[in-house]
Amino acid sequence: MKSAHQQPQDCDLLITGGLVLTLDEQDRRFDPGAVAIDLGKIVDVGPAADLGPRFHPAATLSAAGCVVLPGLINAHTHAAMTLFRGLADDLPLMDWLQGHIFPAERKLTADWVYWGTLLACAEMIGSGITTFCDMYLFEHRVAEAARDAGMRALVGEVLYDFPSPHYGPIDQGLRFTEDLIREWHGHPLVRIAVEPHALYTCSPELLQRCGDLAAHHEVPLITHLSENQAEVDQILARYGRRPVAHLAELGLLHERLIADHCVALDQHDIDLLAEHRVQVVHNAESNLKLASGIAPVPRLLAAGINVALGTDGCASNNDLNLFGEMDTCAKLHKVATLDPTTMAAPTVLRLATAGGARALGLGDSVGTLEPGRLADLIAVDFQQPHLTPVYDPVSHLVYAAGPADVRHSVIGGRVVLKDRVIQTLDLEEVLHHARRIARIVRS
Repeated sequence: MKSAHQQPQDCDLLITGGLVLTLDEQDRRFDPGAVAIDLGKIVDVGPAADLGPRFHPAATLSAAGCVVLPGLINAHTHAAMTLFRGLADDLPLMDWLQGHIFPAERKLTADWVYWGTLLACAEMIGSGITTFCDMYLFEHRVAEAARDAGMRALVGEVLYDFPSPHYGPIDQGLRFTEDLIREWHGHPLVRIAVEPHALYTCSPELLQRCGDLAAHHEVPLITHLSENQAEVDQILARYGRRPVAHLAELGLLHERLIADHCVALDQHDIDLLAEHRVQVVHNAESNLKLASGIAPVPRLLAAGINVALGTDGCASNNDLNLFGEMDTCAKLHKVATLDPTTMAAPTVLRLATAGGARALGLGDSVGTLEPGRLADLIAVDFQQPHLTPVYDPVSHLVYAAGPADVRHSVIGGRVVLKDRVIQTLDLEEVLHHARRIARIVRS
């Protein structure tokens, strides 16, 4: 209790009202709750009646009628592929990639990537995503777009054996990646990873050079892994080992490895991933659309493997909607296992928050609402017909809520979405440039 003579504590922002879901280890909830934020971090979380008198905020944000929770984390995407949304649909993975996406990407420019990424940031901010992990070309422009949008991001230039339309030969790609790491070191929002594309596009030598670079700078190593059975068969034929075993042989399975997709796995693969504490990103909707298969996520979780959720790029999903991804993830694994108790709503929500934070190396910083953590959080408006009545707010977040229900979004203590209006971008300008580029693509 505050004594009569004690002065309220100054803070930058006080979010008050509504139900606060901390998603911490105790799963504390406060209704109505409040979150006090100062210098980009959470100072306190608790009942609104308690925090209100104890803090003197420079600004307040009403979350009345909302559920306040940690921001969603999109752990795998190719942000600038918003420009190719709907360009090539209903095709097998290799046909889609080699017959349509790679040719389109040869025309990419840094300008295109910047505006395509800002378009993605606008979509993600408006749908409750506060952090994303990106693999693409011209990633210096992705980093700049994330910074300009006020989003938290882990980004890296895609690396492969053949010449890139951006950097040319691979030696220049590795130098470019190292320069990015140095340039963005210590930035409050943007971090850099080393990102070889996949085992079928990267030689063992390149994979090891990427691994050495990531280890030297102590940054994440990210790759697509075992995305479908065709990939597994290709790697088996080429090296005599399955993809996971191939990475193990190269010494590249470790806690800093973020493995995207991990669909076509056998039990030995799962055991190796668990033994080396590899981070796995599940992209349910992209895997469904490309008919890649169903990743064995319940078995991965049972083995103690951390799993995050990603949307993949807009050319294979076709949106950046983690609410939809959560809903699909939960239902997909129920029908795959014929067990309605599999992937319960609380489990899936944690994949999109704390699971994503841990996968991206941010487990001590974001993913829960606790004092000392970075102030990344969203307020979801539950005053909607499809969210009424409320028996279990977590159930609604996974099975009923959508991007349009996000009222506010805060990243690092900065309000980036207020009353459904993006505060950090000129949306009309972003849309103008996206349409301009689309006319060129279409022609």
